Amino acid sequence: MTRILLGVLMASALAACSSNRVATPESPVPSPATVLNGVLVGPNQMTLYVFDKDGAGSGRSVCNGPCATNWPPLLAPANAQPIGDWSPVARDDGSRQWAYKGRPLYNWVKDAKPGDRTGDGFLNNSWHVATP
Repeated sequence: MTRILLGVLMASALAACSSNRVATPESPVPSPATVLNGVLVGPNQMTLYVFDKDGAGSGRSVCNGPCATNWPPLLAPANAQPIGDWSPVARDDGSRQWAYKGRPLYNWVKDAKPGDRTGDGFLNNSWHVATP
C-alpha cells in the first residue's frame, strides 16, 4: 500500500513539474522582455533596439549576416506563438526572433552591461532603443 501511495505521489509531482503547463491567470505566460528604466530589456537585462529598415508588421527581419553579428536578434523558440503585443518573425537563416508591436528586437554587441544604451542613434540614427 505504501509503495502504491508513493508511486501516486511521485506521478503527481512529476505531472506538476511538467513543462507543458497551461497558462492560467495565476501563472501567465511570461513575455520575452521586460521594461527597465523606460526601455525594453531582454532576459539578460540588456537594452533592446529596433531598426528603422525593418518594416513594422512585415513579419521578418532585414538585419541578417554581418548586421546580425553586431545586432544579435532576440531569438524566439521555433514553436513561439504571439503573446499580446509580442510576435515571432522570420529570419533569413530560418530561425525566428521576437518582435514588439511588429518591430523585430535586437541587442547591440557594444553594450557591455545592463543599462547601457550605446546603440541608440547608431548608423545615421536608424537604430533606436525599444520602448513600450
